[in-house]
Amino acid sequence: MHSEFWHERWRSGRIGFHQSQVNPLLKHCWSELQADGAGRVLVPLCGKSIDMLWLREQGHEVTGVELNELACQAFWDEQEVPVTVQQTGDFSLREKDGLRLLCGDFFTLPAAEFKTINWVYDRAALVAFPEPMRKRYAQTLTEQLPAGVGMLLITLEFDDAEGPPFSVTEEEVQALYGDRFSIEKLTAQTGMGRSGRAEVESVYIMRDRR
Repeated sequence: MHSEFWHERWRSGRIGFHQSQVNPLLKHCWSELQADGAGRVLVPLCGKSIDMLWLREQGHEVTGVELNELACQAFWDEQEVPVTVQQTGDFSLREKDGLRLLCGDFFTLPAAEFKTINWVYDRAALVAFPEPMRKRYAQTLTEQLPAGVGMLLITLEFDDAEGPPFSVTEEEVQALYGDRFSIEKLTAQTGMGRSGRAEVESVYIMRDRR
């Protein structure tokens, strides 16, 4: 998807992908990563997700990466937390109390930002990309993340080919990440999605083989 597509969604308030509550699958499944103690969690395409607050409450430092400035500022405004905007390379940075939001193109994120990551939480990134960009996104993670990293991935499956979000099958998850990670499917829940379509929401735990 072109950047302007997402900028327009935020300008027009068409952000049905945003959840006003902490994702229950995150709360239920995060412990399976054995993510105890201090560490840094990367949240790609984070929007203004309050899942980041929950992760920080678990004792982690959190780095969110988001394309749109409105989303980054809205996150802090809605928490009523004043922040100063700094510029670091091609990204603007807002940070406070162990939570950092980098605003810019995920695909240009400097390699140094990956080096301190212990875990990745992906609820809305992989499913946001059409198929060619999913390959590029997964390749970026597998090439840049340090040894020993773990990931919690949430996907959607449905018959409709239109998106975003896009349907991502278990076979595709294996194809994208299986060379580096051992992949365990924890749960799959069937529900109603956009326009009443049936969707299967799946949760995967991925552990680095290195």
